[in-house]
Amino acid sequence: MNVNEHEEQQDQGGDDAQVSTGATLDTSGVPEAAIPELVIISGMSGAGRSTAAKCLEDLGWFVVDNLPPALIPTMVELGARSQGNVARIAVVVDVRGRRFFDNLRESLADLESKHVTRRIVFLESSDDALVRRFESVRRPHPLQGDGRIVDGIDAERELLRELRGDADLVIDTSSLNVHELRAKMDAQFAGEEEPELRATVMSFGFKYGLPVDADLVADMRFLPNPHWVPELRPFTGLNEEVSAYVFNQPGAKEFLDRYAELLRLIAAGYRREGKRYVTIAIGCTGGKHRSVATSEKLAARLAAEGVETVVVHRDMGRE
Repeated sequence: MNVNEHEEQQDQGGDDAQVSTGATLDTSGVPEAAIPELVIISGMSGAGRSTAAKCLEDLGWFVVDNLPPALIPTMVELGARSQGNVARIAVVVDVRGRRFFDNLRESLADLESKHVTRRIVFLESSDDALVRRFESVRRPHPLQGDGRIVDGIDAERELLRELRGDADLVIDTSSLNVHELRAKMDAQFAGEEEPELRATVMSFGFKYGLPVDADLVADMRFLPNPHWVPELRPFTGLNEEVSAYVFNQPGAKEFLDRYAELLRLIAAGYRREGKRYVTIAIGCTGGKHRSVATSEKLAARLAAEGVETVVVHRDMGRE
């Protein structure tokens, strides 16, 4: 898989907007510590800007795609006044906004004068690699006009030459795949902590169909069904008596222990491969008793191990 999935080529508009003058950063009355950190992502079309931006988004950055450079100071000012809710901003600047590109240097100078911590990440790639990527999706280069793809690449290189020279980090993606690019971004911006993994634990009923977005599926129908216990039938797996009944069955606790151990192994691999979100589906017949009780227990285990976890009971209440 190429590093560039060409998301950034799907929208080549944005040139019709009108911005008459560059905005000036106004942080008067705002503590310097509240001014957000800023990363500007730019580089060659087809070199993986969208992948790099998505990586920062997964790391908790507030990402804005194709923002006119003249509005960057305004975005930083809004972040500074967000009372700490927006501490890190990433802005993707590219040739789709070429009418505004001349404002970038003025905006950068304004940010520097206000002591805004900013870094420029420039995504580079060889002409051969870029041509192959554009041809693979059969889309024109945004600057080629009536010419060839290589003409658009040459024009873009010339336009971005000065910005590339000012970049704090240049990444050549010519021979990188998506996972390798994400690993490089993680190494630069994730710090010493491992990239965060977010999990959704979803209970469901097999009679209503498998969840289409499930990454992993576990079947709890090997346990006796509380539905056939008259005093438990009206309740759900959220009820303490139902949960106790489920986990007093042979194999229930052992399953939870071993599945949690397996998920630790899988989660480590997901992090290495740049996967940040996982949906774990836990099923039983109707999605009311066994799957709900197990989902709650499993989610508590994951949360205790530092995994940001959300529990969803898809089919509870449908019967």
